[in-house]
Amino acid sequence: MEMTHRIVVLGAGYTGMMATHGIARRTRNTDITLVNPTDVFNERLRQHQVAVGQELAVHRIPDLVAPAGVAFVQGRAARIDAAGRSVVLDDGQELTYDYLVYAIGSTTPRVEHAFTIDDPAFAQALRSNAEGVLAVCGAGLTGIEAAAEAAETYPQLQVVLLSRGEPASMMGPKARTYLMNTLDRLGVDVRTGVTVTRLLPGAVELDGGGRVPADVTLWTTGVVHARLAAEAGIAVDDAGRVTVDAALRSVSHPEVFAVGDAAAIRQVYGTIHGTCQSGIPTGAHTAESIARILRGKDPRRFRFGYIHQPVSLGRKDAVIQFTNPDDTPNRWYLKGRAAIAYKEAVSSSPLKFYRSKTAVPSAITKRTGGRHNRPTPEAALTT
Repeated sequence: MEMTHRIVVLGAGYTGMMATHGIARRTRNTDITLVNPTDVFNERLRQHQVAVGQELAVHRIPDLVAPAGVAFVQGRAARIDAAGRSVVLDDGQELTYDYLVYAIGSTTPRVEHAFTIDDPAFAQALRSNAEGVLAVCGAGLTGIEAAAEAAETYPQLQVVLLSRGEPASMMGPKARTYLMNTLDRLGVDVRTGVTVTRLLPGAVELDGGGRVPADVTLWTTGVVHARLAAEAGIAVDDAGRVTVDAALRSVSHPEVFAVGDAAAIRQVYGTIHGTCQSGIPTGAHTAESIARILRGKDPRRFRFGYIHQPVSLGRKDAVIQFTNPDDTPNRWYLKGRAAIAYKEAVSSSPLKFYRSKTAVPSAITKRTGGRHNRPTPEAALTT
């Protein structure tokens, strides 16, 4: 009789869901358990829409994984016993595993007197202050999308975008000019070269003593990683991400795979930064790796190159900067209706993969080439 392997996946975000479905479609004689604090799938790519009160379709995680034969447990992991290969949930339930997929992602730090993009209370605060002032701290893509969405949804709202650097500085000049012109058209007051020193009730204090009055403040900067892996003795980097080998296995506990924002994944151009674009392929690759191991084969080296920087600018506009594999901009970009259609296709594609009855194609992890992503001996897989 063949042995049944127990696989536990912690986190049902984009990466955890991709790994779960990939494993289920590729393997036999496996008991797969997916653990997540809520039973509703969070479309992180659409958080800026939810943040301004737009209602989206509800996708229940049990409905998404049941057809693949996956057991879903609603709960939060309180502790990992790496030596005993088990996960203890906050309700005391214990799940044992042969392989663990660590996909708990990252969060924006919560600060006093400000909301984060995933705070349900933010949408209500905006509705209650639709003719007031919204201060968005941080002009990364999250801050840009939130500022544009709020300005379009509430035309009487004064939106102030605060940033040390230039918004969308990673884009090429044409795409960035289009983005800045769109923010100007929407009435967003972009203030660069400023540093937020303190948040106050009703104001944002800047370095140098200046203040920006704010009825609502949105904080979009910084990343926090859970200490769950570190507390279990699993090797992590200085940021708290699991240190992995070239196949995405923990360097200290090879039965643990880490994916997405939760992993420190090195490529020849540097460490991957956390996005859905890079996270989803890590989930697909991990599924393939576990399937290969269960068949007695060695896992392959993970390879990833960026494709694009898609940015929604409200519901009526968008801009897409296409990139080299190392995420530097190339000459191509989309704007307007073409960009809207492209962004919608990107945002909706994960759910199509999850509902697919075939294994997630591992080919989505194979974008390489060009001087920015040339394989080197140092990047070879060590097993």
